[in-house]
Amino acid sequence: MTKADDYRTKVHYKGSSEDFIVFVESIENFKKWKSDKTVPLVDVVDSFDVFRTHKHGAQGQLDRASKATLENEFGSSKDDVVVQQILEKGDVQESKGHGKSGDRNQTNGPGVSNMAGSNVHN
Repeated sequence: MTKADDYRTKVHYKGSSEDFIVFVESIENFKKWKSDKTVPLVDVVDSFDVFRTHKHGAQGQLDRASKATLENEFGSSKDDVVVQQILEKGDVQESKGHGKSGDRNQTNGPGVSNMAGSNVHN
């Protein structure tokens, strides 16, 4: 069974020494904010977490950026200041999310041996 099969929207910012990613709620909310800065950022971003990709562009392993990394790149480590700069200067990208799939409980099913019928004597 597949779950969470939807689109993910992110904004990629190529910094001087690192690449940064911020996830946004929807492309529509992002576009509204771009044309009208009175739209609250909380309605635009998925979270105020800023991720870095270790110089792998918009792809690669995402790790939460440290305050020192943000301070070096943006001159601030305040989440709202950094997120706003990334949204203003970054490139928006929309991709189809990878659905979560697999067994929910692997202890129920054919992969588990049935010990009920075995003759174990002490």
